[in-house]
Amino acid sequence: MTTILVVDDDHSLCRALFKGLGAHGYDVVTAMTGHEAITLAAKTYPDLLLVDLGLPQLSSIEVITAVRGWSSAPIIVLSARPGEVEKGAALNAGADDFLAKPFGINELLARIGAALRRSASTGEESVIVAGDLSIDLGSRRVERRGEQVRLTPQEWATLAVLVRNQGMLVTQQTLLEQVWGPGYQEESEHLGELVSALSRKLEGHPSAPRHLVTEPGVGYRFEFT
Repeated sequence: MTTILVVDDDHSLCRALFKGLGAHGYDVVTAMTGHEAITLAAKTYPDLLLVDLGLPQLSSIEVITAVRGWSSAPIIVLSARPGEVEKGAALNAGADDFLAKPFGINELLARIGAALRRSASTGEESVIVAGDLSIDLGSRRVERRGEQVRLTPQEWATLAVLVRNQGMLVTQQTLLEQVWGPGYQEESEHLGELVSALSRKLEGHPSAPRHLVTEPGVGYRFEFT
C-alpha cells in the first residue's frame, strides 16, 4: 500500500485528507508540525508527502530540505498563498509540485498519481553493491553476504544519505539536519553512536571499517570499494 505523509497544522484538513485519501486506497499518516513530520518520515518512509507551506515553528522549506537529504519520494506543497516567491523557494528546496488551496479531491488525486508515476519512471539506481553489501534504495533493504540486515529508521536514513553522496564527505551537521532536522545540530555524540552501531551491523571489522569511514570531528563518508 502506498503511504502518504500529510503535514499540515489544520486539524480539519488532516482529517479530511486522512479519510478521503484512505478511501482511495492510500495509507495516510499525518503530522501537525515540521519536527513531527521529519520524525514520522524517518519512521514510515512515505512514498509521497503533502506539505503545507505555512507550518509553524519549523518551516516547510526546512522540512523539505531535511527529507530530501535522504529520500527521493515526491513532495507536493499545499498553500493558501501561492505567490511566485514561495513557490520558487519550495521547488528549489526539492518539492516536485505545488497545489493551491482550496483544492478538490479529484485534482489532488490526479496530482498524486502523476507524481508517483514520474517517480517510478525516473527513479534512481535502486541497488548499490559495495563489497559484501547490497543496498536497495528503492525497497530500503540491506543485505550482507546474502543475509538481510535489520536497520532502525534512523540507521537507514543515515546510510541512505551517505550512499547517495557517492563517497563524498558528509559533515556531521549535514547528517544531523537531514536525518533529524535543523534542531539537532549539536547531537554529534548521538550521531557517533549511531554510526558505530551501523558499522557493527555492516562491517566485517567494525574497528577498521571498510565502507563507513569517519573523519574525526568533521563527518563521514561511504566508500564503495
